[in-house]
Amino acid sequence: MDDRNALAERFEEDRSHLTAVAYRMLGSASEADDAVQESWLRAAQADISGVQNLTGWLTTVVGRVCLNMLRTRRTRREEPLDVYDRTPGHDEGDEPEQEALLADSVGLALLVVLDTLTPAERLAFVLHDMFAVPFAEIGPLIDHSTDSARQLASRARRRVKGGATTPDADLRRRRRVVEAFLSASRGGDFDALLALLHPDVVLHADRSVTPTPEPVVVRGARTVATGAMAATGRALFTGVALVDGAVALAMAPQGRLRLVLGFTIVDGLITEIDVVADPERIGGLRIDVLDD
Repeated sequence: MDDRNALAERFEEDRSHLTAVAYRMLGSASEADDAVQESWLRAAQADISGVQNLTGWLTTVVGRVCLNMLRTRRTRREEPLDVYDRTPGHDEGDEPEQEALLADSVGLALLVVLDTLTPAERLAFVLHDMFAVPFAEIGPLIDHSTDSARQLASRARRRVKGGATTPDADLRRRRRVVEAFLSASRGGDFDALLALLHPDVVLHADRSVTPTPEPVVVRGARTVATGAMAATGRALFTGVALVDGAVALAMAPQGRLRLVLGFTIVDGLITEIDVVADPERIGGLRIDVLDD
């Protein structure tokens, strides 16, 4: 009974830590909560008499549960793109906003890159690089040796840092414009959007964005800004990323890439926006994390 009480107390003390581990593994707040709950059910039935570091042990339990969840993701869930186009305060409460805050705290582009890793690579990288779990403890979780786990983490690290580069002045300028566009879209600031758009801006959207029988072309700053104002729900799950080497916006609810906005910027104004949602086109894009 003493062991059970000690485990329960430690689990509650470590809940935020365990949730952080699960969120980085799964990219979804609701799935992370499910993983933590499943971990408690497993931990409560285990023999912990020989466990000296309860926090470390619980971390590996969560890791194993998340690994199993990742491995059972046979296909990506193709949700309609308007699934998050909700007005704040809608019946669903503030869950989308909470999820968006979590994504911002971790880095949406990082979550997208993590989603491209194999489950074993993701676990090795997240547990070791983000939570300092030794490779000797990671290896058994994925049925690999310590050296193999180290190699998996190294491979994942190269992918995460693949696009890392020292930003030049032009890249920084473009990033400021794109970040300002995202901020204005999230905040519903019409005037701020207009100030960023060239009067003759053109927006191209492929057939998967709406969807429509044909690609959509929208012209003019006011029309484009009006469209952005209507997509504040999407903006919540959108972050700045390096897409094929250019500063862009990536929309990725639950860390799964759904839509990309590419920008042409001339003299500090956005002259063209290319919105991509077609799964084949999305699959061919390289997403990297932008250095600060």
